[in-house]
Amino acid sequence: MILSVSRRTDIPAFYAEWFMNRLKAGFVYVRNPFNIYQVSEVPLTPDNVDAIVFWTKNSKPLHQYLSEIDNMGYKYYFQFTITPYGKDMEENIEKKEKIVETFKTLSEKTGKEKVILRYDPIILNDKYTIDFHIKSFERLCSILSNYTEKVVISFLDDYKKISKNIKEHNIKEITVDEMNIIAENFSDIAGRYNLELESCAEEINLKKYNINHGKCIDDELIGKITNSILDVSKDGQRTACGCVKCIDIGEYNTCLHKCLYCYANIDKESAFENYRRHDKYSPVLIGSIDRIKDKITKRNQKDTKSLKKVDKVTAKQGSIEDMLNI
Repeated sequence: MILSVSRRTDIPAFYAEWFMNRLKAGFVYVRNPFNIYQVSEVPLTPDNVDAIVFWTKNSKPLHQYLSEIDNMGYKYYFQFTITPYGKDMEENIEKKEKIVETFKTLSEKTGKEKVILRYDPIILNDKYTIDFHIKSFERLCSILSNYTEKVVISFLDDYKKISKNIKEHNIKEITVDEMNIIAENFSDIAGRYNLELESCAEEINLKKYNINHGKCIDDELIGKITNSILDVSKDGQRTACGCVKCIDIGEYNTCLHKCLYCYANIDKESAFENYRRHDKYSPVLIGSIDRIKDKITKRNQKDTKSLKKVDKVTAKQGSIEDMLNI
């Protein structure tokens, strides 16, 4: 099983102690976002969790637990977002200088191959122009090129979901021509700093700029980290998304960063209301389990297993099909 922690909220920033408690307990309850009374019990053991993908804009609260997570035998990497926006777009984000230092510290602790820099989403309006983004991207790459190997970009979409939050900021839909201009310049910059550049869930083909379609839940990276061959299918939720399947343990409307463009936090105030219901000792992220209303289903450990461990020496001797018994 690949554990996503989490696309739905920033667990490292706001719920790090809760997550550590769940690892120690050996399981977590996850509510179905479309039916909150349907609850999955997900087993959390190093044997069952093949890799953890952390998503964050501030990993610092989790740093104190990284050595313990390592000692427990878990493997992981980070999708770490740093954008150039101010408080008008990201009301509750720490100063970017501190976030950059946190990124550096995390890279030094884990290794730069395990910390992927996300510059997303790219937003355009009268303030955040193409020229603004080119200069900001250049500066960020110059600062962090020794602390990561890969940068992921995306363009703002899901306008209908977030229209209420952004309508006062004159944000416009990005045209194909504008995407190409940004991609060409970003590719030149990334190349100068020896950084691999990928897009995230974008329909547009940017290969002519050496920008491949990325997969944030990345079977190849996980294989390198775990010395394994990944045997897991593509996620399939979005046609342009290259991710492989995972289990996400977060909940929507629980992140406190207050980013106006966030698709996972439609109602900003409800996030704070939910946070006040958070109990770091609860098996579920927000609130508690109602033994009458909630229907709990245990995930079968065999169903969640996705990797077959393969020794590197063995891997050189036979085909992938032989190693996976296909």
